[in-house]
Amino acid sequence: MLETKNIFEIEDRYTAGTYYKRPIELVRGEGARVWDRADRRYIDCVGGQGVANIGHANPAVARALAEQAQSLSVCTELFYHEARAGLLERLAEITPDSIQRFFLCNSGAESIEAALKLARLSTGRTDFVATMRGYHGKTLGALSATYNKDYRDPFLPLVPGFTHVPFDRPENLRNVITEKTAGFLVEIVQGESGVRPGSAEFFKAAAQRCREVGALFIIDEVQTGFCRTGRMFACQHFNLQPDLICMSKAMAGGVPIGALGMSEAVSKKLFKLAHTSTFGGNPLACAAANAAIDFMRGEKLDQRAAQLGENFMRRLGKIESKKIREVRGMGLMVGIELKEKSGPYIQKLMERGILVLGAGPTVIRYLPPLVIEESDLMEAAEQTQAVLTETGATA
Repeated sequence: MLETKNIFEIEDRYTAGTYYKRPIELVRGEGARVWDRADRRYIDCVGGQGVANIGHANPAVARALAEQAQSLSVCTELFYHEARAGLLERLAEITPDSIQRFFLCNSGAESIEAALKLARLSTGRTDFVATMRGYHGKTLGALSATYNKDYRDPFLPLVPGFTHVPFDRPENLRNVITEKTAGFLVEIVQGESGVRPGSAEFFKAAAQRCREVGALFIIDEVQTGFCRTGRMFACQHFNLQPDLICMSKAMAGGVPIGALGMSEAVSKKLFKLAHTSTFGGNPLACAAANAAIDFMRGEKLDQRAAQLGENFMRRLGKIESKKIREVRGMGLMVGIELKEKSGPYIQKLMERGILVLGAGPTVIRYLPPLVIEESDLMEAAEQTQAVLTETGATA
């Protein structure tokens, strides 16, 4: 077995180098806790960047993977398969009523790419509207919809025809979403830009304007989906009925998978081989997703996320620190915006056994598994207080 030092050296030697690395090696996890090689325990509020909603090493997913791997691991959509049929049926049950059919793929960015292609095909138009501060991925189409110039500028020119409108400003929509627009793409909570929830007024105005001009209403639920915000999908807080919905991250308990849900009207514009994926809908990923969705529903993780998130934000809101500008979020998607850079505090929290994310330069973001014990969540809050104030809990 390699020593941790050697693992650091090997990864640094051979990886492409596009990630910031934290100097710990994680070797196992259980629920919302993970351990490094030295057997130090951490409370995980990174959650695989929103993937580990049902917790690490979830037994139901582990069993489903083991059983499926012993029968058939590969079965493309040239052929029918029980696990895929089961997943499609489950997705139809849990998504908004407007969503009737699904394209299965491997990631969030891939689901966004499929949405952009299908919106073009369905409407015969090529222009898109997305939001300022929005994040949708780093493939060329998804990056064209993403706002951050640090991600975009090195790869210009991107796909033409994208316009960005201020987020949560309904008064700006009418002049931007027009008869030339194929689709309006939006997150219900902007995650990467700082955990910023939008309002019912904004989303309903966007949906109405799309209907008026024949544009598609496209919701990105890659991070907010699968119980994260207190509902199975964040758009269900507002009873929104999208034409397209993009899903991934927590869908299969850590196994790579994605899906694009679409209305019947959109699906009727498709033709054979219009969009395909070798690994999309493979039995392993579908079996894992079936087990993960059943676990979410059986354990009522949407209700758990709503209650724990409310308690957590209330506790964070009690921290008396001049460094804090705002605490905000939805369910267990929570951010603290600081008046200074968040990086040093993220490092201090890791030293105290709490793993968290950044979200832009000044936000500490929390995406814990939804199975997290409330005592661990409160410990995360106590340690946050400790690093943001002169007094508080100690490591």
